[in-house]
Amino acid sequence: MQMIIVDDEAHWVDNLSMTKPWHTLGIEQVHKAYSAHEALQLIDTHPIDIVISDIQMPEMTGIELIERIRVRDKKIKCILLSGHSEFDYAKKAIQFEAVDYLLKPPTDDELMGAVQKAIDQLNTEWELVSSLKRTQFTLRENLPHLRGRLLLEALQGHRIASNEWARKLANYDLPFYAGDCALMLVRMEEEFGQYDNNDQTLLEYAVINMAEEIMGEFMEVWGVKEEHGYLVFLLQLKVNNTDIGKETILEKLSVQLQSKVKQFLKGSLSIVITEWFAFPDQLYDRFRHASAYFRQIVGDEREFVMRVSDVETPSAQGPLDVLYTPPTFIHLLESGQWDAAEEKILAVCAELDEKWSESWEHCMEAGFLITASFTNLAHRNRLTLANLMGDDIEWLQSGEAFTTISKLRKWSLSVLGKLKEGTSNEIKDIRSEYVKKIQDFTDKNLHLDVSLRVLADHVNLHPTHLSKIYKIETGEGISDYISRLRMDRACHKLVTTTKKVYEISMEIGYMDPAYFIKVFKRQFGVTPQEYRDQHK
Repeated sequence: MQMIIVDDEAHWVDNLSMTKPWHTLGIEQVHKAYSAHEALQLIDTHPIDIVISDIQMPEMTGIELIERIRVRDKKIKCILLSGHSEFDYAKKAIQFEAVDYLLKPPTDDELMGAVQKAIDQLNTEWELVSSLKRTQFTLRENLPHLRGRLLLEALQGHRIASNEWARKLANYDLPFYAGDCALMLVRMEEEFGQYDNNDQTLLEYAVINMAEEIMGEFMEVWGVKEEHGYLVFLLQLKVNNTDIGKETILEKLSVQLQSKVKQFLKGSLSIVITEWFAFPDQLYDRFRHASAYFRQIVGDEREFVMRVSDVETPSAQGPLDVLYTPPTFIHLLESGQWDAAEEKILAVCAELDEKWSESWEHCMEAGFLITASFTNLAHRNRLTLANLMGDDIEWLQSGEAFTTISKLRKWSLSVLGKLKEGTSNEIKDIRSEYVKKIQDFTDKNLHLDVSLRVLADHVNLHPTHLSKIYKIETGEGISDYISRLRMDRACHKLVTTTKKVYEISMEIGYMDPAYFIKVFKRQFGVTPQEYRDQHK
């Protein structure tokens, strides 16, 4: 857990943060804030759990601080300290759900007890959120979606280990086991095309429900709509449920599904069913085979039930696997996973070497897709592939890049490196632009509110993201920069002007001159007036 101690008296904050055994309560990090504004900046950039704050502070009171904290995060626990036992303060503290209200100076037992109370409340709340019972309820509520997502990912080629399959099938209450299964692919024909999207979705659910009803007596049924529009059903015979041959019953029930859909939903179905195969190992290959079989049926042929044979496709006609297995190459580029993208190129070329070393078409297929992905990302980043690639563009224009697997590998890796460098430079330029905007805005508005949230709104970024960008680009935090700028400007004004200290305080953003004097002395060891006198 992380905690902030907030007080305008620096010695009080330093003493509490460093001399108390917070680690014994499980507090991993204690932040220090010498004003409510600093506290809010820390809350915007760190996962704060507990705030201990004085009430009487310049610029913003502890009560006002809690009120703003509640807008940001209702789960943060607040403890208030005050030198006065005033009913109005206590009443406000209760209103904003403070954990405790202690009189200064609190004893160690009082303070540690209040923090322990806050920790207990946090643990209770998070235990409720993460409780097994609540998790199970949420799981039941989302079970249809989770089941469909699992099957869809497997059909798309996501690799899932055997033990992970067993765990997920059990968690999702799916009565399937490793063993013989079949797939049934269903295409809803054009009669269903007259409906709008909402009605179409309802009809798809209706077909899935009818399939589960018709086949459920003999088989376990697990259905989902896949990305090309087919309804896909994974089927597994229930143990000792029938003496009818499993091939026969599958075809019989498929025909029955067609008939009932035509009778009650007024539409026709075309169905392709696979041979029985070993689930889950052969699931992806059989689905790919069945969907390819569907695409081969052309012309006016429809409203059929066909079985995909186990005849092997000649190797010269087979598809590339690694190239299309998620995560796809374009996805890796878009998410900036450069190492994974390089591994993808190497894996594609390895597959070409192993299976298609004599096939120029497969090499060309891989090259075209890789090139299209490169081009797409370059254009997304407002770059041109020609400028980015330099001399490598000649290999592409001449077709030389795709003539051999080794040339494809060398060319693709070279372009990937240049794309990574160009994109990284673009990102760095963007970060530099944000820093410039922040510094320009702060320089002109130092006398106004230049909190992290205001600056983030100015450049349309989330405060946490802006804070990270600024730190990466400059090496210092935004609050450190603002404090340094204020002190530098104060020193300059003290030496070069005759303005009063309170006037300089207002001009650099400190509404309370006494607080400005305190901060200045903490920084330089002398008051502003003493600093002026020393530099006359």
